[in-house]
Amino acid sequence: MTPVIWQLVQIFLVVGLAPAVTGWVRLVKSRLQGRIGASPLQPYRDIYRLLQKEAVVAHSASWVFRAAPYVTFSAVWLAAAIIPAFTTDLVLVPAADLIALVALLGVARFWTALAGMDVGTAFGGIGASREMMIASLAEPAMLMVTFSLSLITGTTAPAQIIGFVLSGGVGIEVSMGLALAALVMVSIAENGRIPIDNPATHLELTMVHEAMVLEYSGRHLALMEGAGMVRLTLYMALIGSIFAPWGIALPGAGAVGLTIGLGAFLAKCFVLATVLAVFETVIAKMRVFRYADFLGGALLLGLLATIFIYVSEAV
Repeated sequence: MTPVIWQLVQIFLVVGLAPAVTGWVRLVKSRLQGRIGASPLQPYRDIYRLLQKEAVVAHSASWVFRAAPYVTFSAVWLAAAIIPAFTTDLVLVPAADLIALVALLGVARFWTALAGMDVGTAFGGIGASREMMIASLAEPAMLMVTFSLSLITGTTAPAQIIGFVLSGGVGIEVSMGLALAALVMVSIAENGRIPIDNPATHLELTMVHEAMVLEYSGRHLALMEGAGMVRLTLYMALIGSIFAPWGIALPGAGAVGLTIGLGAFLAKCFVLATVLAVFETVIAKMRVFRYADFLGGALLLGLLATIFIYVSEAV
């Protein structure tokens, strides 16, 4: 029953920690910009306040608009639950796969885009079209990263990749560095962060994610906002577990190992959140027509990671 217990801990941990990660990013950005900023706990208050409000739905909305927040949040939550964050001794480890992760995030994106177009507003259609344009480049780049990792480690299961890296099977690999750079670029695009999108604004000409959820309110908006926070934590857990798996508890590690794994996971999340805040402060948002160049670079890095693997094996 131990894997079941730790799986339940992770399921609730990723949801409980996600608002704090988002709040920390906002706080660090505020301090770097010379502002006091809100408390890191403010996202918890925002979600709680939204959950207390009534959901106002447009007359032209169908069942798709009402179901999308629940499907989106469930898909992102499940994706976050299958990624080993602090231990690989989880009951869902046999079902965890990077390709399944891409599929679950694709389901969430699909339903969010459908909801944006369902009401028939101009903003929703713009946001949905931009989201699909980003997805058409981000998903192939993510799959190329998965392919590169599978060639290095021989598997697409995150737990087995972690075990392979911790066992010393990966030395100084150029391909791993390229795959990491590609995954970071994909994660920025998938989470709608600068330079792809600015989650702090509602400018008509630049909105992507915010345009699709503009018609939501109450508990529906809370679920959509919560899904975005969990998605950000998911990518941080993915980067920290695969490319810096040190500290993650393996099966049979005991209470001390699990405590170290949990502390390492929290440290990785807040270090990556700080780096993200610094990055967003020093860089400007790019134009919409430059998105293809940014994500094309991620796809190229993933392809180069695969090519370097074959070149190194041939030498």
